Amino acid sequence: MGIRSKTASVLAAAAMAFCLSSPSGVWALEEKAVITSAPNVPPPITRTAPARVVMEMETTEQKGRLADGVEYEFWTFNGTVPGPFARVRVGDTVVFRLKNSESSQNIHSIDLHAVTGPGGGAKATQTIPGGHTAFEWKTLNPGLYIYHCATSHIPTHIANGMYGLIMVEPEKGMPRVDHEYYVVQGDFYTAGKFGEKGFQPYSVEKGRDEKAEYVVFNGSVGAVTGPGALKAKAGETVRLYVGNGGPNLVSAFHVIGEIFDKVYQEGAMGSEPARNVQTTMIPPGGAAIVEFKVDVPGSYILVDHSIFRAIDKGAVGILDVAGKDSAQVFMPVKTGSEDGGH
Repeated sequence: MGIRSKTASVLAAAAMAFCLSSPSGVWALEEKAVITSAPNVPPPITRTAPARVVMEMETTEQKGRLADGVEYEFWTFNGTVPGPFARVRVGDTVVFRLKNSESSQNIHSIDLHAVTGPGGGAKATQTIPGGHTAFEWKTLNPGLYIYHCATSHIPTHIANGMYGLIMVEPEKGMPRVDHEYYVVQGDFYTAGKFGEKGFQPYSVEKGRDEKAEYVVFNGSVGAVTGPGALKAKAGETVRLYVGNGGPNLVSAFHVIGEIFDKVYQEGAMGSEPARNVQTTMIPPGGAAIVEFKVDVPGSYILVDHSIFRAIDKGAVGILDVAGKDSAQVFMPVKTGSEDGGH
């Protein structure tokens, strides 16, 4: 992404068992949430009972890379776009603590779509620069949810990068896979045109007109390519937690050369996933979980299949798959001389 903070930002670690009195009774477990920077995902939850989970984030405003030679002022959770990935379990009680950096020029807050309560937490977390706020909530519904800033002017806060994902695991957890990754699409509205060098300020006029100059994965052009490419081996299973921070554009998420074995559409848990899906739609403020087995080695391209966004605006990522060829699945017979772009 465009901002380097901590490469897999683990704010806090493992659970500690002890007795704790709370308004709702006695807790057997309290733990600090493990949260990670994209494309990393915290480990699956192995406990079988609800816990009291303490989760902490900090909002910042800082300049970073949007594309090669292009700088932008991002507004962030924990210094990254997207913000950290959080993982809890249905039935948990979450104590959420928000700090706003002293260097911020704006009030910030958080609306977690997983929260049942006023503003998804936003009413409780309008946090001045240098301030701290907190609220407590119970995870009632499993699924994959977007969170975002909800301070006026809300579209501007989101357009500047203030979004991320939180996974509320079902009671029995998720089926095990070999790899899990975290990818969020966002659209950016700069005063200059795509690729125009130097510092590019945010254009609220372009945002209002929904004329994005950049559409990217994980905060910047090329964030999920090269050193940031996702990795797997032939024969392994991959699960992608995919979000769309928006603020405006619907994503037609597709992996070129793969078919999704399972899709939990809109991040919903509790019903059977869709199967054998080529492309899945993810609205702004929405998410999806996609799973597939990689059978053949090669570079698989993640795109928004509103294809101008991929080719001309930056919505491209790479999944590099190593291993032996499988002629039974795929074998070139006669190759052409031109690269088709894939």
